[in-house]
Amino acid sequence: MFIPFDPMKVAQAAAALMRMEVLHRMSRLRLLKLLYIADRELLQERSRPLTGDCPIAMDNGPVLRGTYSLIKGADFHSTQWEKFFRNEGRDVHLINDPGVGKLSQQEIQKLHAISTRLSEWDDWAIAEYTHGFAEWIKNRPAKGSSNPISIDDLLEATGLADRKEQLLANERAETSMEQILA
Repeated sequence: MFIPFDPMKVAQAAAALMRMEVLHRMSRLRLLKLLYIADRELLQERSRPLTGDCPIAMDNGPVLRGTYSLIKGADFHSTQWEKFFRNEGRDVHLINDPGVGKLSQQEIQKLHAISTRLSEWDDWAIAEYTHGFAEWIKNRPAKGSSNPISIDDLLEATGLADRKEQLLANERAETSMEQILA
């Protein structure tokens, strides 16, 4: 993606969503969908995603591959994730607050706006909503499988295809500056 995948930032984003829930928990499906929608909308609005995660198309719509692996306990960084979240059946429960230090105010506002906007929708309605995303339609997987969603497909779907080279150049420059300052 355009920014490096940061599991701690994903944990903070997930916690921001769960803090809006009375029991500080939500289904894995809902969490994955809300994070994907936030990533996509932020990319579209500010030409920069929230997570830097790689999207994949699955049966129930698009998801963020690394985030899904974190939740399943199948990622190298899952031990870090498990300091803040516990899986209970198909639900993810916030057990410790990771804070919001890696999130911008705009990102927090986007997470809250999406959660509020879709609060009355059940999980399957949200999944069905993501089935309308052009990048998922183009990469719709065979039942029980998954397909990667290319950056080209995502940029085309969000109306940013003509800015790909500029976006990649901006990210290379930012990454170089971070390495110089480190």
